[in-house]
Amino acid sequence: MCHVYIMRSISCPLRHYIGVTSNLDRRLAAHNAGTNVHTSKYRPWEIIVAIGFQDEARAFAFEKYVKSPSGRAFAKKHF
Repeated sequence: MCHVYIMRSISCPLRHYIGVTSNLDRRLAAHNAGTNVHTSKYRPWEIIVAIGFQDEARAFAFEKYVKSPSGRAFAKKHF
């Protein structure tokens, strides 16, 4: 199962990150450990929402949508 997740920085609450993973706990730990260049300076992170998909292709399609302007508006309104 793949998860599309949206994280918020605890130290800078206006910062968000959207990603896909098959292991949510391990991925959050990696973000908080600073192994990701794009998220290391805003750690620690917390998961706001995670949506599970059985199909990996649908997970990546949803991630692409959430990263689009209309998807960001959707996420801001609902999450």
